Amino acid sequence: MFTADNYIVANSVEEAYELNKARNSTVVGGMLWLKMSNKKFKNIIDLSKLELDKIEETEEEIQIGAMVSLRELETNEILKANFGEAFKESVRHIVGVQFRNCATIGGSVYGRFGFSDILTLLMSLDCYVKVYPTGIIPIEEYAKQKQENEILEKIIIKKHNYNISYLTQRLTKTDFPILACSVAKIDDKYRVSIGARPMRAVLVENELSSNPTEEEIVKLQNHIEETVKFGSNMRASGEYRKLLAKILTKRAIENIGG
Repeated sequence: MFTADNYIVANSVEEAYELNKARNSTVVGGMLWLKMSNKKFKNIIDLSKLELDKIEETEEEIQIGAMVSLRELETNEILKANFGEAFKESVRHIVGVQFRNCATIGGSVYGRFGFSDILTLLMSLDCYVKVYPTGIIPIEEYAKQKQENEILEKIIIKKHNYNISYLTQRLTKTDFPILACSVAKIDDKYRVSIGARPMRAVLVENELSSNPTEEEIVKLQNHIEETVKFGSNMRASGEYRKLLAKILTKRAIENIGG
């Protein structure tokens, strides 16, 4: 269990940022991974007063506060209306309902975990993150960065006509994914992301038409094989993951259809 000298509930994003600049400080969300560590912190910073636990919809975008739980992603009607079952599918294997009631989307995105289902899904969408003090940046750019003392405020997803297929391969239902694949048809264009490689999710460049042919899909599979890096760990070899990536990508595209 971790310990800390000070527990501070921030009254503003600016205050949270200044507190987090202190050496050996951290922002806390659901604390589900943090509680298993043996770290000693000077400050742990709580964002619960900043109203970042809401999902809001405007004419142009969906805004998801960093403190929104994974369970809320699973059940929220705004997300279901705009993205179908994609969010539910991406979180339903994550441990259990009690865990998802505590874990936050901010922790998942800020952590940039290689096994993250959420990051894999978001990478396939027209998605941005609002970070203090940097501002708003594309999630694929944020995912490449190292963790700093910035404060992740919101995840912003631009509204389009989405059709999404999210697929994973797991050894058991509640285990980390061996590989995750998310394909989103956004209006007439496709975004393809691959996660649990076991490294962080990556966006895969593609030239798919609005109604992909078999030849186009094979070309994309070959591109994945040649350009995406896959590693080995206790769950699977890199070669097996490479094969899975090609198969799941094709299945996801076929699930979406033309």
